[in-house]
Amino acid sequence: MCTGSGSDPESSSNGWSRARGVVVKTLVLIGGAILLKRLTKSTTRRDHARAVSRSLTGEKFTREQASRDPENYFNIRMMSCPAAEMVDGSQVLYLEQAFWRTPQKPFRQRLYMVKPCPKELKCDVEVSSYAIRDAEEYRNFCDRPKDQRPLPEEVIGDIGEHLTTIHLSCCDRGRRCLYEGSTSPGGFPNSWNGASYCTSDLAVLKNNEIHLWDRCFDENQNQVWGPKQGPYEFKPATYSSINESLSSLNILYQSSIDRPIQGSLILQD
Repeated sequence: MCTGSGSDPESSSNGWSRARGVVVKTLVLIGGAILLKRLTKSTTRRDHARAVSRSLTGEKFTREQASRDPENYFNIRMMSCPAAEMVDGSQVLYLEQAFWRTPQKPFRQRLYMVKPCPKELKCDVEVSSYAIRDAEEYRNFCDRPKDQRPLPEEVIGDIGEHLTTIHLSCCDRGRRCLYEGSTSPGGFPNSWNGASYCTSDLAVLKNNEIHLWDRCFDENQNQVWGPKQGPYEFKPATYSSINESLSSLNILYQSSIDRPIQGSLILQD
């Protein structure tokens, strides 16, 4: 019986085991390198812009703050949602604010454009607000079914006068905020109620909390309206906060609606 001249079976098995071990180690090293690259990949300004857009979106209230200090803060409902996207990728959000008891009657309606900061500026995200050419057509925009809203191309066409621009930067580690920024030095012109100029400060916190502080000053730099104690603190709506009994505050808020709104951000830009 011819056995031929083949190699020893045990030797071949050992050789295959060694080769397989080398292949496995190589694959592990390659996979580890890919994973490390993904984990250490730096966050781009466009990533930051997307994060800010997500944080601004949704229904938020200042209920907790108004409960603590009803003399200086109102319970304001802020509602925002995506409305369009520009050719350059900038996100256009519709945003409105109203008293919590009358959400169907917003006192402020704006289009916000959120995009990465230009390379020449030392910031991460640029947030600009614009008037709406026909604001009545956008009342309760986010609460409507999508097929009853203005189309994205109509939204872009309805972007009106530029009002303010806030440049946001990432907050240092260990702080409550994720992003914060303000209008440029000197603010922006505003003549409402004896004002000469206004400033806006915006902070994005964890859990999609938004702090907004609008203040206006006269020619002598005296503050003529806007809260003096600090920003309005908008926190995302929860079922418990919406359904929770507010009977103890009803009288306070009823009188608040009727009295002058010196401590509120609701005055016109």
